[in-house]
Parts: sequence; structure tokens; C-alpha cells
Amino acid sequence: MDIKGFRKDYKSPVLKKHMLAPDPFKQFELWFNDACNNNIAEPNAMTLATVNAAGHPSQRTVLLKLFDIDGFVFFTNYKSRKAKEMAENSHVSLLFPWIPLERQVTVMGVASKVTATESAKYFASRPRESQIGAWISNQSSIITSRNLLLTELEKAKNKFLQGKIPLPDFWGGYRVVPQSIEFWQGRTSRLHDRFLYTKSEAGLWTVERLAP
Repeated sequence: MDIKGFRKDYKSPVLKKHMLAPDPFKQFELWFNDACNNNIAEPNAMTLATVNAAGHPSQRTVLLKLFDIDGFVFFTNYKSRKAKEMAENSHVSLLFPWIPLERQVTVMGVASKVTATESAKYFASRPRESQIGAWISNQSSIITSRNLLLTELEKAKNKFLQGKIPLPDFWGGYRVVPQSIEFWQGRTSRLHDRFLYTKSEAGLWTVERLAP
């Protein structure tokens, strides 16, 4: 297949520094709301990039479940590959690819576990089927067949037939505290608008335009 001709000239309007919110979290909220209002599929889907102790990178898509001035929060199995890599190297990157809007946001920061209380609160809000699923999946481990999962699913359904399903001790959230956040908007002739928010040691944010 020849894909050299796959090309689109972006037509987004101009983005200038004075048009951005001084706070990157406010700017993220504005763009996130735009993604939601324009019916972007899974607007909270983000690519999480991690690097292990040997310097080997890996990526996967996870779902953002909370964001505020303290950072960006997602949930996962603490025995998963990404969890092991974050334990070895807590520096991560998040990418929100809102392609239909010709926009993307990249977050560079440090990940750490949220409190058990925060994890329990979110876990309780999940559908019961998802709660059970968290208990039976030894995420990232090798399994012989899907039937094994289905067998474990039936066992878990019987075990948790009544009452609330407790939070597994191997499952919970991570908060990514950003050190920088880049807002990218596609423009014609590949001369895209890019603005990078960087946090100083004093906790203040500066904004600079980047070359496309």
C-alpha cells in the first residue's frame, strides 16, 4: 500500500498567546469541553507513555477520570506493565489526540499513586461488571485462553453475589503532576500553532510559542 499521498491541510483558525488562559488547567478544561461538545469519541482517552529502568518505552491508551490543579488522574491494575514501569521511572507523558478538532495536548510530568480513599471512591462509582472485572484480570500477564477469563468471571460473580464489591488491594489510581503542558493546533502548510506551558520551581507557569 502506498500511503505517501495520505495528506490533509489543516484549516484551524489562528491561535495566539493572548488567546490562551494564563493557567494551563483552565486552558485544558476549555479544550476538553470543546472535545466533549463536538462529540469526539472518548474525549478522555489519552496515550500514556512510560519508560522502564532499562530505558525501553511503551505506550497504551487509558482513560482520564479526573483533572484539576493537582494533576491528571487515571486508574489501573497495580500489577500491570505500566504500573511496574512507573515504579521504576515515575516520569511519564500523556497525549490527548483530538484529531477531528485538529488539536492535541501533551502533558509531561511525574506519576504517583493516589490515596486508597480516592481509589475506593472511584471504584465504588464503577458499574458492578467493571468492579468484578478488576478482580479477575491479572493485567499484562500471559493467559492460555479467553475461556480462562470467563471461568474466573463466573467464580467472581458467585463470590460477590450480594453486597458491595470491595476495592482490590492491587487496583487504584495514579495522578500525573505536570511539569509542562503543550497545546498544539493544526494550521495550513504544516505551520502549526504550538504553545508550551512550563512550571518553574516557584510553582509559576510561563507560556512560550514553539516552532511547528
